[in-house]
Amino acid sequence: MTERDGARTSAHLGAAEHIRTYPFDPSASVSGVGIQVGPMGTEGPWAGGVGLSRRVHRIDFHVLLFFRAGPVRHTIDFTEYEAGAGDVLWIRPGQVHSFSATDRYVGTALTMQPGFLPRATVEATGLYRYDRPPLLRPDEAQRAALDASLEQLQREYLDTATLPLSLHTSVLRHSLTAFMLRVAHVSAQAAADECRPQPDTTFTRFRTAVEQGFTTNHSVSAYADELGYSRRTLVRAVRAATGQTPKGFIDRRVILEAKRLLAHTELPVGRIGAAVGFADSANFSKYFQQHTGVTPAGFRGEQA
Repeated sequence: MTERDGARTSAHLGAAEHIRTYPFDPSASVSGVGIQVGPMGTEGPWAGGVGLSRRVHRIDFHVLLFFRAGPVRHTIDFTEYEAGAGDVLWIRPGQVHSFSATDRYVGTALTMQPGFLPRATVEATGLYRYDRPPLLRPDEAQRAALDASLEQLQREYLDTATLPLSLHTSVLRHSLTAFMLRVAHVSAQAAADECRPQPDTTFTRFRTAVEQGFTTNHSVSAYADELGYSRRTLVRAVRAATGQTPKGFIDRRVILEAKRLLAHTELPVGRIGAAVGFADSANFSKYFQQHTGVTPAGFRGEQA
């Protein structure tokens, strides 16, 4: 996974993209490093100058919210999650989400820029495992360990006096890696998955290629050729990792993006179809209805 693999969706859509995307702002970080750690503000969910809108939007970075009070209702890709004290909400790059207009966000917010952690850590912690649930409910022992690790990370983040910037950044990377490994353990359990590092496998390469190309390429054979695998190898790898076929994995990604644009923009159906790889509006409508049971216009009407 390269620095922007998980955050390229908005770039694919070009002028058709009407869902606002907020980039990571290093200038809002202490010393300009690639993470931010601080309390969720009382006037909004952020402290430290991030100030994201409560309207529906995307982010091109990771956000982890550690709640000290609740309940708080937060929507991510058409699912509303209710978080309480002790829960963690992990929002990944490219996901469309919105903050509650009425609930009060109390706790600590951690944001991290793609590319801040090395590739091996990205794989080991499942930073781009979009198949895992955003809402995590650590048990008492896990929560205590996470709290201690987060406090240590925040101390290192704020300590700009004892080390030069290069060493300060290195220490932050190590501290963040240790912390994210703990979060990944909880995440893996929440997904009923084995808690082990995720190597750079056939599936991870396929997942990255789909994220980069799903708006123009829906062909399993084309991805297999691009990656240098046989179609049979790709089918085995994707089925072992997700229980789906490669075509099913591609279709789910295309449908998710179509739903995002139908629900959160006023783009005509034909332009949305073009944005996800369909030159013909009728073909897109047929494809969407086949996979969702409703027409694009019907789905949009349900969201009103």
